[in-house]
Amino acid sequence: MKIVFLDTTTIGDKISLDSIAREGDLKIYKVTSPTEIAARIKEADVVLTNKVAINIGAQELTQVKKLKLICVVATGYNNVDLQAAKQKNIVVTNVAGYSTDAVAQTVFAYILNFYNLVPKYDQAVKKGEWSKSHIFALLKYNITELAGKTLGIIGYGIIGQRVAKIARSFGVKVITTSRSETKYNEGFRVELPELLAQSDVITIHTPLTPETENLIGASELEMMKPEAILINAARGGIVNEDDLYQALKQKKIKAAALDVMAEEPPRQGSKLFELDNIIITPHIAWATRESRQRLIEGVAENIRKFKAGKAAEIDLCRQIKN
Repeated sequence: MKIVFLDTTTIGDKISLDSIAREGDLKIYKVTSPTEIAARIKEADVVLTNKVAINIGAQELTQVKKLKLICVVATGYNNVDLQAAKQKNIVVTNVAGYSTDAVAQTVFAYILNFYNLVPKYDQAVKKGEWSKSHIFALLKYNITELAGKTLGIIGYGIIGQRVAKIARSFGVKVITTSRSETKYNEGFRVELPELLAQSDVITIHTPLTPETENLIGASELEMMKPEAILINAARGGIVNEDDLYQALKQKKIKAAALDVMAEEPPRQGSKLFELDNIIITPHIAWATRESRQRLIEGVAENIRKFKAGKAAEIDLCRQIKN
Protein backbone atom coordinates (compact mmCIF):
# COMPACT_ATOMS: atom_id res chain seq x y z
CA MET A 1 0.00 0.00 0.00
CA LYS A 2 1.49 3.32 -1.10
CA ILE A 3 0.90 6.12 1.40
CA VAL A 4 1.67 9.73 0.40
CA PHE A 5 1.88 12.48 3.03
CA LEU A 6 1.63 15.80 1.19
CA ASP A 7 2.61 18.30 3.88
CA THR A 8 4.55 17.03 6.89
CA THR A 9 5.71 20.57 7.70
CA THR A 10 2.21 21.23 9.03
CA ILE A 11 2.73 18.89 11.98
CA GLY A 12 6.04 20.38 13.06
CA ASP A 13 9.28 18.80 14.23
CA LYS A 14 10.09 15.92 16.58
CA ILE A 15 6.96 13.93 15.77
CA SER A 16 7.30 10.23 14.98
CA LEU A 17 5.60 8.89 11.85
CA ASP A 18 6.54 5.28 12.64
CA SER A 19 2.95 4.18 13.32
CA ILE A 20 1.94 5.31 9.83
CA ALA A 21 5.03 3.90 8.15
CA ARG A 22 4.16 0.46 9.56
CA GLU A 23 0.94 0.49 7.54
CA GLY A 24 2.55 0.79 4.09
CA ASP A 25 5.20 2.34 1.88
CA LEU A 26 5.28 5.93 3.16
CA LYS A 27 6.39 8.77 0.90
CA ILE A 28 6.60 12.19 2.53
CA TYR A 29 6.68 15.71 1.15
CA LYS A 30 7.37 18.67 3.39
CA VAL A 31 5.04 20.91 1.40
CA THR A 32 2.95 20.50 -1.73
CA SER A 33 1.72 23.34 -3.92
CA PRO A 34 -1.71 23.16 -5.55
CA THR A 35 -0.11 22.48 -8.94
CA GLU A 36 1.82 19.50 -7.54
CA ILE A 37 -1.10 17.67 -5.95
CA ALA A 38 -2.37 15.70 -8.94
CA ALA A 39 1.03 14.26 -9.87
CA ARG A 40 1.89 13.31 -6.29
CA ILE A 41 -1.37 11.48 -5.55
CA LYS A 42 -1.74 9.83 -8.97
CA GLU A 43 -0.30 6.44 -7.90
CA ALA A 44 -1.17 6.58 -4.20
CA ASP A 45 -3.48 4.21 -2.35
CA VAL A 46 -3.68 6.53 0.67
CA VAL A 47 -3.18 10.30 0.81
CA LEU A 48 -2.50 12.23 4.01
CA THR A 49 -2.86 16.00 4.20
CA ASN A 50 -3.41 18.75 6.71
CA LYS A 51 -5.52 21.77 5.82
CA VAL A 52 -3.23 24.75 5.52
CA ALA A 53 -2.50 25.08 1.81
CA ILE A 54 -3.81 21.91 0.19
CA ASN A 55 -7.24 21.62 -1.42
CA ILE A 56 -8.31 18.30 -2.88
CA GLY A 57 -11.32 18.42 -5.18
CA ALA A 58 -12.66 17.04 -8.43
CA GLN A 59 -9.82 18.47 -10.49
CA GLU A 60 -7.13 16.95 -8.29
CA LEU A 61 -8.89 13.57 -8.30
CA THR A 62 -9.35 13.25 -12.06
CA GLN A 63 -6.11 11.34 -12.65
CA VAL A 64 -5.96 9.10 -9.58
CA LYS A 65 -5.76 5.41 -10.37
CA LYS A 66 -5.66 3.57 -7.05
CA LEU A 67 -6.63 6.10 -4.41
CA LYS A 68 -8.92 4.54 -1.81
CA LEU A 69 -8.43 6.67 1.30
CA ILE A 70 -7.79 10.34 2.10
CA CYS A 71 -6.77 10.94 5.71
CA VAL A 72 -7.14 14.54 6.79
CA VAL A 73 -4.44 15.10 9.39
CA ALA A 74 -6.69 17.41 11.40
CA THR A 75 -10.24 17.69 12.67
CA GLY A 76 -11.46 20.22 10.10
CA TYR A 77 -11.91 18.75 6.63
CA ASN A 78 -13.22 21.64 4.54
CA ASN A 79 -10.11 21.28 2.34
CA VAL A 80 -11.44 18.05 0.81
CA ASP A 81 -14.42 17.94 -1.56
CA LEU A 82 -16.45 15.11 -0.03
CA GLN A 83 -18.85 14.97 -2.97
CA ALA A 84 -15.99 14.51 -5.43
CA ALA A 85 -14.41 11.86 -3.21
CA LYS A 86 -17.68 9.97 -2.85
CA GLN A 87 -18.17 9.90 -6.61
CA LYS A 88 -14.77 8.21 -6.85
CA ASN A 89 -15.61 5.80 -3.98
CA ILE A 90 -12.79 7.30 -1.92
CA VAL A 91 -13.11 7.19 1.86
CA VAL A 92 -12.27 10.43 3.70
CA THR A 93 -11.38 10.49 7.40
CA ASN A 94 -10.37 13.01 10.02
CA VAL A 95 -9.16 12.88 13.63
CA ALA A 96 -11.29 14.41 16.36
CA GLY A 97 -10.47 15.04 20.00
CA TYR A 98 -6.69 14.95 19.79
CA SER A 99 -6.19 18.64 20.70
CA THR A 100 -8.91 19.15 23.30
CA ASP A 101 -6.57 19.85 26.21
CA ALA A 102 -4.22 21.96 24.10
CA VAL A 103 -6.94 24.28 22.80
CA ALA A 104 -8.61 24.64 26.20
CA GLN A 105 -5.22 25.48 27.72
CA THR A 106 -4.69 28.21 25.11
CA VAL A 107 -8.12 29.71 25.75
CA PHE A 108 -7.25 30.18 29.41
CA ALA A 109 -3.82 31.53 28.55
CA TYR A 110 -5.66 34.30 26.69
CA ILE A 111 -8.19 34.88 29.45
CA LEU A 112 -5.58 35.06 32.19
CA ASN A 113 -3.45 37.39 30.07
CA PHE A 114 -6.34 39.84 29.92
CA TYR A 115 -7.49 39.41 33.51
CA ASN A 116 -4.11 39.29 35.29
CA LEU A 117 -2.11 41.51 32.91
CA VAL A 118 1.05 39.51 33.56
CA PRO A 119 2.93 40.77 30.46
CA LYS A 120 2.18 44.41 31.31
CA TYR A 121 3.37 44.06 34.89
CA ASP A 122 6.44 42.12 33.76
CA GLN A 123 7.36 44.94 31.39
CA ALA A 124 6.78 47.56 34.07
CA VAL A 125 9.08 45.77 36.50
CA LYS A 126 11.83 45.40 33.90
CA LYS A 127 11.56 49.11 33.11
CA GLY A 128 12.33 49.85 36.76
CA GLU A 129 8.88 51.04 37.78
CA TRP A 130 8.59 48.68 40.77
CA SER A 131 12.02 49.75 41.98
CA LYS A 132 10.78 53.36 42.05
CA SER A 133 7.53 52.54 43.88
CA HIS A 134 6.97 54.25 47.26
CA ILE A 135 5.16 51.16 48.59
CA PHE A 136 5.87 47.42 48.61
CA ALA A 137 3.83 46.81 45.44
CA LEU A 138 3.25 48.42 42.06
CA LEU A 139 -0.46 49.00 41.54
CA LYS A 140 -0.32 50.46 38.06
CA TYR A 141 -2.99 48.32 36.38
CA ASN A 142 -6.29 46.95 37.66
CA ILE A 143 -6.36 43.16 37.59
CA THR A 144 -9.66 41.31 37.76
CA GLU A 145 -10.96 38.07 39.27
CA LEU A 146 -12.59 35.46 37.07
CA ALA A 147 -14.84 34.25 39.88
CA GLY A 148 -18.38 35.43 39.35
CA LYS A 149 -17.91 36.27 35.68
CA THR A 150 -19.95 34.73 32.85
CA LEU A 151 -18.30 32.73 30.07
CA GLY A 152 -20.27 32.25 26.85
CA ILE A 153 -19.25 29.25 24.75
CA ILE A 154 -20.32 29.15 21.10
CA GLY A 155 -20.26 25.49 20.08
CA TYR A 156 -20.48 22.86 22.80
CA GLY A 157 -18.59 19.88 21.47
CA ILE A 158 -15.65 18.18 23.15
CA ILE A 159 -13.49 21.31 23.34
CA GLY A 160 -16.34 23.53 24.48
CA GLN A 161 -17.15 21.07 27.25
CA ARG A 162 -13.52 20.99 28.41
CA VAL A 163 -13.37 24.79 28.49
CA ALA A 164 -16.58 24.84 30.54
CA LYS A 165 -15.16 22.36 33.06
CA ILE A 166 -12.04 24.47 33.59
CA ALA A 167 -14.08 27.67 33.81
CA ARG A 168 -16.25 26.30 36.58
CA SER A 169 -13.15 25.53 38.63
CA PHE A 170 -12.51 29.29 38.65
CA GLY A 171 -16.04 29.97 39.88
CA VAL A 172 -17.21 31.15 36.47
CA LYS A 173 -20.83 30.87 35.32
CA VAL A 174 -21.06 29.07 31.96
CA ILE A 175 -23.69 29.60 29.28
CA THR A 176 -23.62 28.06 25.82
CA THR A 177 -25.19 28.18 22.42
CA SER A 178 -24.97 25.40 19.87
CA ARG A 179 -26.77 24.01 16.86
CA SER A 180 -28.44 21.32 18.93
CA GLU A 181 -29.20 21.04 22.61
CA THR A 182 -27.69 17.95 24.16
CA LYS A 183 -27.60 16.41 27.59
CA TYR A 184 -24.23 18.13 28.06
CA ASN A 185 -25.56 21.70 27.96
CA GLU A 186 -29.10 21.08 29.15
CA GLY A 187 -30.17 23.86 31.47
CA PHE A 188 -27.58 26.48 30.47
CA ARG A 189 -28.11 26.72 26.73
CA VAL A 190 -29.29 30.11 25.47
CA GLU A 191 -29.79 31.73 22.09
CA LEU A 192 -26.85 33.59 20.57
CA PRO A 193 -28.13 37.16 21.22
CA GLU A 194 -28.63 36.36 24.90
CA LEU A 195 -25.18 34.81 25.16
CA LEU A 196 -23.56 37.84 23.55
CA ALA A 197 -25.36 40.26 25.86
CA GLN A 198 -24.67 38.37 29.10
CA SER A 199 -21.09 37.15 28.69
CA ASP A 200 -17.94 38.76 30.04
CA VAL A 201 -15.85 36.42 27.90
CA ILE A 202 -17.04 34.74 24.69
CA THR A 203 -15.10 31.84 23.22
CA ILE A 204 -15.82 30.16 19.89
CA HIS A 205 -15.57 26.39 19.40
CA THR A 206 -17.76 25.65 16.39
CA PRO A 207 -16.76 24.37 12.94
CA LEU A 208 -16.63 26.69 9.94
CA THR A 209 -19.66 25.93 7.79
CA PRO A 210 -21.84 28.02 5.47
CA GLU A 211 -24.07 28.61 8.52
CA THR A 212 -21.24 29.79 10.79
CA GLU A 213 -19.26 31.88 8.30
CA ASN A 214 -19.28 35.50 9.54
CA LEU A 215 -21.34 34.36 12.52
CA ILE A 216 -19.83 37.21 14.52
CA GLY A 217 -20.10 40.50 12.64
CA ALA A 218 -20.94 44.11 13.35
CA SER A 219 -24.45 43.48 14.69
CA GLU A 220 -23.27 40.70 17.01
CA LEU A 221 -20.34 42.78 18.29
CA GLU A 222 -22.81 45.57 19.08
CA MET A 223 -24.70 43.18 21.36
CA MET A 224 -21.65 42.52 23.56
CA LYS A 225 -20.77 44.29 26.77
CA PRO A 226 -18.21 47.10 26.46
CA GLU A 227 -15.94 45.11 28.80
CA ALA A 228 -16.38 41.83 26.89
CA ILE A 229 -13.48 39.77 25.54
CA LEU A 230 -13.92 37.72 22.36
CA ILE A 231 -11.79 34.61 21.73
CA ASN A 232 -11.64 32.61 18.51
CA ALA A 233 -9.53 29.46 18.49
CA ALA A 234 -11.82 27.65 16.04
CA ARG A 235 -11.79 28.89 12.42
CA GLY A 236 -10.97 32.33 11.08
CA GLY A 237 -13.99 32.82 8.85
CA ILE A 238 -16.38 32.66 11.78
CA VAL A 239 -15.50 36.21 12.85
CA ASN A 240 -15.69 39.07 10.37
CA GLU A 241 -12.25 40.62 10.80
CA ASP A 242 -13.13 44.04 9.38
CA ASP A 243 -16.02 44.36 11.82
CA LEU A 244 -13.85 43.12 14.69
CA TYR A 245 -11.21 45.72 13.85
CA GLN A 246 -13.77 48.51 14.01
CA ALA A 247 -15.24 47.24 17.29
CA LEU A 248 -11.80 47.04 18.92
CA LYS A 249 -10.61 50.37 17.55
CA GLN A 250 -13.77 52.12 18.72
CA LYS A 251 -13.61 50.32 22.10
CA LYS A 252 -17.05 48.78 21.61
CA ILE A 253 -15.60 45.66 23.22
CA LYS A 254 -12.62 45.48 25.55
CA ALA A 255 -10.37 43.01 23.77
CA ALA A 256 -10.04 39.96 21.56
CA ALA A 257 -7.74 37.00 21.07
CA LEU A 258 -7.41 35.14 17.79
CA ASP A 259 -5.53 31.94 17.04
CA VAL A 260 -7.04 31.77 13.56
CA MET A 261 -7.63 34.20 10.72
CA ALA A 262 -9.68 34.12 7.54
CA GLU A 263 -6.52 34.01 5.44
CA GLU A 264 -3.64 31.88 6.72
CA PRO A 265 -0.92 32.87 6.79
CA PRO A 266 -2.27 36.43 6.90
CA ARG A 267 -0.93 39.15 4.68
CA GLN A 268 1.64 41.45 6.21
CA GLY A 269 0.19 44.71 7.41
CA SER A 270 -3.18 43.45 8.60
CA LYS A 271 -5.06 46.27 10.33
CA LEU A 272 -5.60 44.03 13.34
CA PHE A 273 -1.83 43.97 13.93
CA GLU A 274 -1.96 47.70 14.69
CA LEU A 275 -4.19 47.30 17.75
CA ASP A 276 -2.98 46.93 21.33
CA ASN A 277 -6.20 45.34 22.61
CA ILE A 278 -5.89 42.12 20.64
CA ILE A 279 -3.69 39.04 21.01
CA ILE A 280 -2.98 37.07 17.83
CA THR A 281 -1.19 33.73 17.81
CA PRO A 282 -0.29 31.84 14.60
CA HIS A 283 -2.79 28.94 14.64
CA ILE A 284 -0.95 27.07 17.38
CA ALA A 285 -3.67 26.42 19.98
CA TRP A 286 -3.85 22.80 18.83
CA ALA A 287 -0.12 22.27 18.47
CA THR A 288 1.36 20.99 21.71
CA ARG A 289 3.88 18.24 21.08
CA GLU A 290 1.59 15.76 22.82
CA SER A 291 -1.44 16.66 20.71
CA ARG A 292 0.52 16.48 17.46
CA GLN A 293 1.68 12.97 18.29
CA ARG A 294 -1.89 11.96 19.22
CA LEU A 295 -2.96 13.29 15.84
CA ILE A 296 -0.51 11.02 14.02
CA GLU A 297 -1.60 8.02 16.09
CA GLY A 298 -5.21 8.83 15.18
CA VAL A 299 -4.34 8.87 11.48
CA ALA A 300 -2.60 5.51 11.81
CA GLU A 301 -5.65 4.09 13.56
CA ASN A 302 -7.88 5.30 10.72
CA ILE A 303 -5.65 3.51 8.21
CA ARG A 304 -5.82 0.33 10.28
CA LYS A 305 -9.62 0.50 10.47
CA PHE A 306 -9.83 1.03 6.73
CA LYS A 307 -7.60 -1.99 6.09
CA ALA A 308 -9.72 -4.05 8.48
CA GLY A 309 -12.88 -3.35 6.49
CA LYS A 310 -14.30 -0.83 8.96
CA ALA A 311 -14.41 2.15 6.60
CA ALA A 312 -18.09 2.78 7.30
CA GLU A 313 -17.21 3.70 10.90
CA ILE A 314 -14.86 6.51 9.89
CA ASP A 315 -15.93 7.71 6.42
CA LEU A 316 -16.92 11.38 6.37
CA CYS A 317 -18.53 10.88 2.95
CA ARG A 318 -21.39 8.99 4.55
CA GLN A 319 -22.94 12.36 5.41
CA ILE A 320 -23.30 13.10 1.68
CA LYS A 321 -26.71 12.08 0.36
CA ASN A 322 -26.88 10.34 -3.00
